[in-house]
Amino acid sequence: MPNLKDSLPQGSYQLLDSGNFQKLERVGPYLFVRPAAQAVWRPKLPDSVWQAVDARFTRFSGGDGKWTVMNRSMPPAWRIQTGPVSFTIKMTDFGHLGIFPEQDANWRRLHDLIKARVQSGKDFEVLNLFAYTGGSTFACATAGAKVVHVDASKTSVSWARENAEHSGYDKLPVRWIIDDVKKFVGRELRRGSKYQGIILDPPSYGRGPKGETWQIETDLADHLKELGQLLADDYSFVLLSAHSTGYTPIALRNLVSSICDLSQGECYAEEMLVPEVGDKKSTGINVTIERYLPSGASCFFMRRNV
Repeated sequence: MPNLKDSLPQGSYQLLDSGNFQKLERVGPYLFVRPAAQAVWRPKLPDSVWQAVDARFTRFSGGDGKWTVMNRSMPPAWRIQTGPVSFTIKMTDFGHLGIFPEQDANWRRLHDLIKARVQSGKDFEVLNLFAYTGGSTFACATAGAKVVHVDASKTSVSWARENAEHSGYDKLPVRWIIDDVKKFVGRELRRGSKYQGIILDPPSYGRGPKGETWQIETDLADHLKELGQLLADDYSFVLLSAHSTGYTPIALRNLVSSICDLSQGECYAEEMLVPEVGDKKSTGINVTIERYLPSGASCFFMRRNV
């Protein structure tokens, strides 16, 4: 059996296989098994490959979980390259690693839309809420937007700034804000701030720096109503994504329609997908993999002619 660590390119991310509610990933030089609630099918790779991993995350009913690390020589952090961005990878208590490859299509759309609008002479300011490790921030800022990056976690904002530094993006026009999202939006409303684009990827549940709570079921709809008041008259987009159960593409589309007139542009409401590597040349294993792993949903509304 070929060694996947030796047969795949170093320094990047690949989804190698999925099934039995789990996913097998290569993240730089290391192999991981993590939960994947929508992987309802059977894996294609043999059990021996799934067992030969460096670490495995098991999720508990409360949402947190436990890492079982087989490779004791793994460092506490390392970096991988995803497009132009150098992401620092860390194993968190909730099973996150600091990268979200399912957002790749949205990041490309953000970058292309903003670049076109900026080149036409348009000022562009973006509010990125629940911004985590910075993928959407970098997609916007490298295209010419000024970005306000907001997250309640000091650790997450520091992580995003570290990614910016290692990617050569530390001079980009980004304001790094550690704050409760709801409180920050309230202050922006009182200040009369306006944005040409708004991004939010809310968690199911979260806490602010002073113990504030967020619950997507009770807070998201009202939060969106406030965000609608922050949209400039010439706003270009709203991007809402979620990984919570029940927040399907149509559900997110309906939420976005509460603040945007969808007849004024294009609306991409879809599952966010991660492709499995699909040819034996790259895997070294004699199987053909032609699947995508659903990993949350998003609604990206883009206005025409603004």
